[in-house]
Amino acid sequence: MNNFVRAMRLSLQYRWTFAASIVCALAVAVLWGGNISAIYPFMAVAMEGKSLHTWADRTIDTAEQRIAFLTGEIDHLDKLLAGDPAGLRANLEADRDAKRAQLEAEEKIHRNGKATDAELQRMAELRSQLERLDVELGNPALDLHAALATDRAAKQTRLEAEDKWLSRCQWLDEKIIKPYMPHDAFATVLLVAGILLVMTLLKCVFLIFNTILVARMSQLATFNLTKTFYRRTLRMDLAAFSAEGSSDLMSRFTYDMESLSHGLRELFGKFVREPLKMVACLIGAAWISWPLLVLSMLLAPVAGVLIRMLSKALKRANRRAMEEMSQIYSTLDETLQGIKVVKAFTMERQERRRFHHNSKQYYRKSMKIARYDSLTRPLTEMLGIGTICVALLAGAYLGIKQETHLFGIRMSQRPLDLESLMVFFAMLAGASDPARKLSEVFSRIQRAAAAADRVFQLIDRQPSVVEPARPVVLARHHRDLVFDRVQFHYQPSQAVLQDINLRVAYGETVAIVGPNGCGKTTLANLIPRFYDPIGGSVRLDGIDLREVRFKDLRGQIGLVTQETLLFDDTVANNIRYGSPQATREEVIGAAQQAHAHRFIEEKLENGYEMIVGPRGSLLSGGQRQRIALARAILRDPSVLILDEATSQIDLESEQLIHKVLEQFIRNRTTVIITHRMSTLSLADRIVVMEAGRILEVGTHDELLRKSDLYRRLYDIQFRESA
Repeated sequence: MNNFVRAMRLSLQYRWTFAASIVCALAVAVLWGGNISAIYPFMAVAMEGKSLHTWADRTIDTAEQRIAFLTGEIDHLDKLLAGDPAGLRANLEADRDAKRAQLEAEEKIHRNGKATDAELQRMAELRSQLERLDVELGNPALDLHAALATDRAAKQTRLEAEDKWLSRCQWLDEKIIKPYMPHDAFATVLLVAGILLVMTLLKCVFLIFNTILVARMSQLATFNLTKTFYRRTLRMDLAAFSAEGSSDLMSRFTYDMESLSHGLRELFGKFVREPLKMVACLIGAAWISWPLLVLSMLLAPVAGVLIRMLSKALKRANRRAMEEMSQIYSTLDETLQGIKVVKAFTMERQERRRFHHNSKQYYRKSMKIARYDSLTRPLTEMLGIGTICVALLAGAYLGIKQETHLFGIRMSQRPLDLESLMVFFAMLAGASDPARKLSEVFSRIQRAAAAADRVFQLIDRQPSVVEPARPVVLARHHRDLVFDRVQFHYQPSQAVLQDINLRVAYGETVAIVGPNGCGKTTLANLIPRFYDPIGGSVRLDGIDLREVRFKDLRGQIGLVTQETLLFDDTVANNIRYGSPQATREEVIGAAQQAHAHRFIEEKLENGYEMIVGPRGSLLSGGQRQRIALARAILRDPSVLILDEATSQIDLESEQLIHKVLEQFIRNRTTVIITHRMSTLSLADRIVVMEAGRILEVGTHDELLRKSDLYRRLYDIQFRESA
């Protein structure tokens, strides 16, 4: 979860938005608990058809009678405790007989009539006292004096609680009920219903604001994280892109980032709001009886342990599902990029089978997530129902028996009435609904945590080719380019370049030839520091390239490759790419030098403003190559690298580009990788490579005389074009 916490911190940067969302969530929670607490006046008024005035008078009268009863009981106990200890048992037996007679008399009086709340509570109190006296008198070894002292202390505590309750009811009656509440019972119900509707409306308003604020936080955090991810990805060296592949990066940029965004929204939304609603309900329940609440929550630790175990399994399953999604992206990317080859070799069925296999794997991982996810809601529901069942049993016992203790533990200061118990149960039910909603959020949070791990895994990578800590200022190239005992490999067991020594003077054109895989392109890639040599050094004008800033070095290099990449933008912007400050006239001048101006103006709709399509797909290969050459010309590099720049174009385009290069390479250091004889004619010297080593260096005629490999290459690859 550490990476998910890092994503959370990005959201928490927007402090005012976060603070406003918390305020709204608190308002929702308070109003949620307030709506549930409206059960109390409904129970007190609507169920009996009486107004709050009547309820207040009756409650105050009941409290006063209970205080009088408890005061009398305490006085009686004081007399017993002050009397002769030897006659204490006889006095208690007489007291028991008197209470039993009193209870029988009251039960006979109210057998056919309706007793008041105070009378019912008094009868319940008498039954409880008789049960306790029977237990005490039935135990000969019991210290009756100590038992009476304990009973007296308990009654004193009850008396103090009743005094507080009476004061609270009197304050409520004088300050709120008498001044503001209607006398009619139905009008009271209407008022309570109206207040309930207003509170619900306010809750909905705060909920809307909370949802919007949370969405803003999560979207801004994801926006910044995506930019950071993109920036770090662009910093990586070419080896990282070859290892990861574009499809895996796309999966992390899209699917994983979307999962992370949803997780943040759920975290700061429901994951904050619903627990606050639970807390509001639990506070209300604790206000009625916190010991009873603690007893009711005995199942919570068990559910917590199970949910923790489930969360780890869910995170693992989500991570594996995301890896399978990367495979699906990879299959789609390869198939769509190579659709011409797929159709040419009638491999549609094979590609369907491959896609089916990857999709099936993702389906299995998704079903595993679904199975784990299916357990979260039953766990929370069982916790909620178990909590309510425990509360119902305990509350029913306390209410029916009019007891304040359970298993010898005090549950409340005074016996709980029906209204209070109903509100207590409603508060527990109100806390279970947010718990149910949290179970729906649970899997998304785990998916977001897995996505955060995958995203930050790439963000935390460090490129192997890095900027120097103290860069050396590089003036415009004017002397030489030197490869000094250069060693390089992609894998330690496979050397690509071995002991390369080569000096290219300023303004010289060098062509590199050799069999495929001999290291030609790798050698050229060391010049712009796409890679750094494992051993030796590459120096420009005597300065090691590793001591120079990327911007200073690559700003002097022009690169035209075999696979010309144009962006889905206008022709003008593609030429201007790399020279964003260039004017319109400079763009046209570069196009004219590259012999591209004519076809741009005459053959392309909208000319320089035509959108060339993804990867320049709306242009021919020769047109793309000439626009790429115009891009290099506009940059005015001091070092030009041509990597098979004319290998995939027609003869006419090659001749045009050849004419351009004859003029453009003057006074520039040029490195050419080619198999074409016409391009080799531009070179002052030719470097012959094999198996990562330089075999020979010389002119065309010299190499024909002294290099067997060059003669074979010439016979095989160059004679036809020559």
